[in-house]
Amino acid sequence: MLEYTLMLVLTFVVLLVAYAVRILREYERGVVFTLGRFHKVKGPGLIILIPFLQTMEKVDLRTVVMDVPTQDVISQDNVSVKVNAVVYFRVVDPQRAIINVEHFYEAVSQLAQTTLRSVLGKHELDEMLSERDKLNQDIQVILDEHTDAWGVKVTNVEIKHVDLDESMIRAIARQAEAERSRRAKVIHAEGEAQAAERLTDAAEELSKNPNAMTLRYLQTLIDIAGEQNSTIVFPLPVDLLSGIMKQFGDKKV
Repeated sequence: MLEYTLMLVLTFVVLLVAYAVRILREYERGVVFTLGRFHKVKGPGLIILIPFLQTMEKVDLRTVVMDVPTQDVISQDNVSVKVNAVVYFRVVDPQRAIINVEHFYEAVSQLAQTTLRSVLGKHELDEMLSERDKLNQDIQVILDEHTDAWGVKVTNVEIKHVDLDESMIRAIARQAEAERSRRAKVIHAEGEAQAAERLTDAAEELSKNPNAMTLRYLQTLIDIAGEQNSTIVFPLPVDLLSGIMKQFGDKKV
């Protein structure tokens, strides 16, 4: 009987020590409550609790990578898209993370989903596709402001995918093709305008000096003669023909 009693006492002591002694890692903190009231934040290392009087909630201080489920978003220009994102956050105040909110991880997840729909719904589709960094920053600022009361710091938000239906993808492809065609026509027109301007300048310079016009004419003949042509037609300037005709007229007289 005595041995049985000693066995019970020893078991009770072992269970008591196991309950009272806790070891927290470097990235963990313990929020200690005494008779239900907040006592202090302890850790890391060896933590001793008063049995039956004190309890402890353990909090992880490492950065949490939370995947935000895909959300159906209607953009400002009435385009339906599916968007998902990833949120990086960490607990900076274990006391508030335990006392001010129930299950802070779920609270941040729900807040991230509603904020993602709210922010993206205020922008058009083109902005979602081209200004993703700005949207990430806007969502991160809003989340950080709301989670500050929970002792949580949102460090980064990244939109991962913006999924469109097939008809919208084809429409965007046609729009991109039309934009490229427009740019090509504008560049071609600008080139024609510049070429016309340069030719006009060259014509004005040549008209100021008849000898320069003659040299240009001879250079053109040289270029034509250099080509492998069976028949070469030599254009004669009007000024040259008028001079020849004048000489024939003088001889007849």
